[in-house]
Amino acid sequence: MSNIKFIVVFDVDGVLRDVGGSYRRAIADTVEHFTSQAYRPTSSDIDVLKSEGLWNNDWDATIELVYRYFETQNQSRSQVNLDPETLINFFQSRYRGPNPENWTGYICSEPTLVSSAYLESLTQNAIAWGFFSGAMHDEVMYLLKGKLGLTSPVLVAMEDAPGKPNPAGLFAVIEELERRQGIDPNTPVIYVGDTVADLYTVENARKLQPSRVWGGVGILPPHVQETQSRRDSYTQNLLNAGAAVVFSNVKELTPTEVEKIAIANS
Repeated sequence: MSNIKFIVVFDVDGVLRDVGGSYRRAIADTVEHFTSQAYRPTSSDIDVLKSEGLWNNDWDATIELVYRYFETQNQSRSQVNLDPETLINFFQSRYRGPNPENWTGYICSEPTLVSSAYLESLTQNAIAWGFFSGAMHDEVMYLLKGKLGLTSPVLVAMEDAPGKPNPAGLFAVIEELERRQGIDPNTPVIYVGDTVADLYTVENARKLQPSRVWGGVGILPPHVQETQSRRDSYTQNLLNAGAAVVFSNVKELTPTEVEKIAIANS
């Protein structure tokens, strides 16, 4: 059996990379396009939708925002001629760029919020780590392999599991870490995310596996840190959704904090 004391699983967008000018910009562009330039959602509009805990998938969130706009114009959803595949293709043309083989879109300019040295510090403190993201697999690997230089990270992405707050993907990451590293199946798990859906995922995992110690950590994505009022409001939403603690940056989740959270939830 390994010496691993804790498992930390990370969400990616808003936690490990800043998507305020990429995914969120693509949402706004796409909603604007499919409402014929009548409505461009603000960052706050997107946050309000995501605070419902049902819209972790950005394609689904975009479609929902389009429908809700037309409902304000007294049009029912059945009256809106919206083809999801066409909308997704437009979204991807903004996020990845027009050429799917040679990315030149918003993804290319996403700031990274973490370093490989941070992950290595977890390893050195007997903490195993992996990733559960609602983004597409190759889009996450653009960060994990391309920018952080990770060779074979344990990742469950959009194509691999049901969307959050379903915890199946979280369980899959944990099982793979246990298999690779011989980790005791009762090892405490902390999931780190920036949305209500991420924290609901932890709550759902706890319901299904109550004998295990679970902890949820909230991270404030950069776009909500511009004003104190927005920061406070977003923090409260994450705490209400079950976060044990909320940090401004994932690097504040040190090995000491990991242990404190695990003990507090045991």
